Amino acid sequence: MTSGVKNRTRQAIIDAAIDLLAGNPACSLGDIAAAAQVGRTTLHRYFGERADLLSAVAAEGGERLGRAAILADLDRGSGAEALLRLCREYFDLGSLLSLMFSDQGGECWESQDEHSLIGVIERGHADGSIDPALPSDWVLALLWSQLYAAWEYRAQRQDASRHHVLDLLTRTLSNALRPPQG
Repeated sequence: MTSGVKNRTRQAIIDAAIDLLAGNPACSLGDIAAAAQVGRTTLHRYFGERADLLSAVAAEGGERLGRAAILADLDRGSGAEALLRLCREYFDLGSLLSLMFSDQGGECWESQDEHSLIGVIERGHADGSIDPALPSDWVLALLWSQLYAAWEYRAQRQDASRHHVLDLLTRTLSNALRPPQG
């Protein structure tokens, strides 16, 4: 077996684990193997124990969150603009972020640098793009809750396009973060 095939098989298992664990944190390794289109024996060849798979999922989660932050270019523009760019990048990580907030995904969240997000929010307070009356932890909670609302809305509304839901999400956040006029 070439290393390319091994890497694809390992990645398929991790991707299946993220998708299934996000919906059912108690799903079996057999369910994950079936979703990855591999046998249980193959899964165990890559991940001897459930804890090994969860560690790999956490590492993958940290990498995806880091890539999203890089793509969002958090140092560019106002704090609100940077936060909205990050929101757009995070939108496509729905299963991962759902898992991150479950008991199974705590390690993913611990790997995310929350301080950089707080820094972006504080920059928004300073540059006037985020209402300074909104505490940073409130803004973070708002970001996560609106992302969750967007994922749920899209899941329930099969006719809602990614573009439409993303527009609703960023419009809602933008309006919520904006300082009062006057």
